[in-house]
Amino acid sequence: MITSDIRQLAGPFRRLISLVPSMTETLFDLGLGDRLVAVTDYCLHPAHAVGALPRIGGPKNPDLNAILALRPDLILANREENTRPALETLSAHGLDIWLTFPRSVDETLDMLRDLAALFRRPAALEQVRLLERSVEWARAAAAQPRQPYFCPIWQDVTADGTPWWMTFNAQTYMDDLLGLLGGENVFATRERRYPLAADLGQAPARSPQGRDTRYPRVTLDEILAAAPEVILLPSEPYPYGPADLDALRRTFAATPAAQNNRLHLIDGT
Repeated sequence: MITSDIRQLAGPFRRLISLVPSMTETLFDLGLGDRLVAVTDYCLHPAHAVGALPRIGGPKNPDLNAILALRPDLILANREENTRPALETLSAHGLDIWLTFPRSVDETLDMLRDLAALFRRPAALEQVRLLERSVEWARAAAAQPRQPYFCPIWQDVTADGTPWWMTFNAQTYMDDLLGLLGGENVFATRERRYPLAADLGQAPARSPQGRDTRYPRVTLDEILAAAPEVILLPSEPYPYGPADLDALRRTFAATPAAQNNRLHLIDGT
């Protein structure tokens, strides 16, 4: 069974497989890592704990036979990180799958509360309560006015050499988290258009036909016009590093962020 409501599953759950790196780390943070029997190749944290666990491939291309052989009670998956065909195959073999998809800080807290309650761990529930209080404090302390920011998560060039950057809009967890900390996403209302040429303003847009519109690809002109005061360069999914920082300082030289030396490399995890 595949469900987004963990309460629909009977349990008990003693053997877990995580197909989501962030969920793997969360389980250990909540003291539930001892239930894991396998993780993905991209589950790297906490390093001292996950190093001895069996690996079952990447989130999008897991080894289904290896998963079936481990006979887990529950598979932790995410709608954005895992593929529907793989999950349906596992479900068809009788495995239960909790499919998460938090798009805000509050939805993430709800997910953590469900996780802690599922395993009836009072200490885990108390950790979630502490997180909830931290969120309340952060909201109260968030800078006003908010700081306009731009955060690219990928970049590339078109066939004719036109550069573009992928970012995210207000319908994402990243937007909500950075908003909680006092940021204002300069592309909060920008939706992704299809195909790429339409997203870059070079062709008419077609109907998205149910495809994800939360990750627009924007041009240099759009970024300069948005005038971000802060530019955040995460280490994933695009691996921004020191060389990119130097190059983008020049590329975005006309933005307030570059003029005030407010381009920052950040940990994407």
